Amino acid sequence: MTDDATPVTDDAMDEAVDPDPVVLAAQLEAATEEIVALKDQALRAQAEVENIRRRAGRDVENAHKYALERFTAELLTVVDTLEKAVANTPAKSDSAGGIVEGVDLSLKLFLDVLGKAGVVQLDPLGEPFDPEQHEAMTVLENADTEPNSVLEVMQKGYVLNGRLLRAAMVVV
Repeated sequence: MTDDATPVTDDAMDEAVDPDPVVLAAQLEAATEEIVALKDQALRAQAEVENIRRRAGRDVENAHKYALERFTAELLTVVDTLEKAVANTPAKSDSAGGIVEGVDLSLKLFLDVLGKAGVVQLDPLGEPFDPEQHEAMTVLENADTEPNSVLEVMQKGYVLNGRLLRAAMVVV
């Protein structure tokens, strides 16, 4: 039996298994750089997804929190009307006493319902003037009070979940 196959020498095996060390080092360095770049890209993409998730959650929370803002602002005219009705009612007489009491209870109920929805009434009488929450309608000099304090409230202000719905109209 003769063997027609040519024998493989040790030099041929070394060349097939061990390419040039300089080429291997260059390939390793390129692969390492690519791995680092891909890891960085993956981390950035993951951070961006987290940012989008947080932003979307905050937007949904704000939408739930302030969804009633426009509707509530429209209802404030009803509160103003009920307050004026209670304030401008003559001394309680027997004939109108029930009506006045009913309007007063309706106003209290209405304010309670608004309070449950996160609406807080601002009545700044006697407090220092705050331009972020109050609108000065006029300024009067009064020696009996501190400078820049609210002397009279012409129209109460309202806040919905910490956000100003309507500034209080005041005399300073």
